Amino acid sequence: MIILKSPREIEEMKPANQIVAECHREVAKLIQPGITTQEINDFVARHIVKLGGKQFTKGYNGFPAETCASVNDVVAHGFPSNRPLQDGDLLKLDIVVEYDGWFGDSCWCYAVGEISPEAGKLMKVTKECMELGIAQALPGNRLGDVTSAIQKHAEEGGFSVVRDLLGHGVGRSLHEEPNYEHIGVAGKGIRLKEGMVFTVEPMINEGTFRIMIDDDGWTARTADGKLSAQFEHTIAVTADGPLILTAQ
Repeated sequence: MIILKSPREIEEMKPANQIVAECHREVAKLIQPGITTQEINDFVARHIVKLGGKQFTKGYNGFPAETCASVNDVVAHGFPSNRPLQDGDLLKLDIVVEYDGWFGDSCWCYAVGEISPEAGKLMKVTKECMELGIAQALPGNRLGDVTSAIQKHAEEGGFSVVRDLLGHGVGRSLHEEPNYEHIGVAGKGIRLKEGMVFTVEPMINEGTFRIMIDDDGWTARTADGKLSAQFEHTIAVTADGPLILTAQ
């Protein structure tokens, strides 16, 4: 069941989502060759508490850290590590915050130092996919309008859209209905209504859309070892258009 939020409840969701956004704003200042994803994770853990929020991911179904830190061919759910980031790496950092019983969720892709033109194009197209999807999150539209805009732009850019990891509703739980793939057909799927709150989080791969999971049960990698990028916002469907709750 999709839980529609009232305007008041959407206002109540903003602090959690803005703590996530503030963490990303501060993380962006730290990204450089030589820093480790464990150091970034530890900074975020401290910053969430400083801003009055609660971390969620550490301990969730056994996940070991406060952030998901996914580098290069790791699509999502990567563990922070003590490996220094290197010039040319792509880091996807996913941050979840709980505040006053509400959740916020956003992943951002960061270029480490000087990246290749191919990696730069992948980042650009992925961010555009997210933005084009969000633009279709209007009352009366279908979920397929969101997902088809993402798929069309990714494939026109020569990339593929991950199928096996899903966007999801957000509210007093991190994962609510709808759960959905970022591919689809315009005019198909559930009707979007005012008060829906969900993530738009396309994961776009340089090669195949297929992924594999490491033995740790979490780390998702591209099946061909090529790069992956992701951008994610939590949004609300409103009468005035999509409201980006995790806007930076």
